[in-house]
Amino acid sequence: MDQDRARAADLIASTLRGAAPEQVPERLCAVAVALLPVSGASVSLRGGGMPAQLSASSPRAAHLADVQATLGDGPCQWVLETGAPVFVRDLVAGGDADRWPVFAQAATAAGVRAVYALPLGFGDVCVGTLDLYRESPGELTDRQRRTAEIVAGAMTVALMALPHGEEQEAEGAHWLHGLASDHDAVHHAVGMIMAQLGMGAEDALARLRGDAFAQGRTALDVARDVVARRRRFEPD
Repeated sequence: MDQDRARAADLIASTLRGAAPEQVPERLCAVAVALLPVSGASVSLRGGGMPAQLSASSPRAAHLADVQATLGDGPCQWVLETGAPVFVRDLVAGGDADRWPVFAQAATAAGVRAVYALPLGFGDVCVGTLDLYRESPGELTDRQRRTAEIVAGAMTVALMALPHGEEQEAEGAHWLHGLASDHDAVHHAVGMIMAQLGMGAEDALARLRGDAFAQGRTALDVARDVVARRRRFEPD
């Protein structure tokens, strides 16, 4: 165990050496892929009603994070709600295939058979998730789970150390503005749908997600169309 921890710590240190703040999440996703039997990793932050993808190791990992945010369902959402890790060994067979059937269909279509999601945070506070994607079914060994927890812990520390608010402006770190802009688009779109349909925020977000899913798009893409007035929701 000490050797595993030392190996993980050495790789994390060497990978992050000289990295700018905006590079840290992506590099830690790459560390997870290097240390574990997974083909992709993504990190998402807790948001108002919908997780926000911060970084991913590959386009496929980014796509699967977007799918979970659009559906409002999947391992990432479950971890955000419970604060407990989830290890899905096979999205095709057994009980794991039935937990999130729509997400499972999208993941397997993308060539992923197993997903492992770990909470990011301290104690009972979960600020996001580290999601790991594997092309073949299978479980992580106890040693591999500990390694995944080490990477998740490093990701948590990195996120907590990022500049925020006035500190962010003072350091000239504007890289989080895009993430904030994405959330603003979703919140703005939800507000417009509430006004168009005369419903509450949760129902409006559900309509946004449902429309995105029906079109095979992400909720963020549809939200941008709503804000730009290219898409209007009409009462049924």
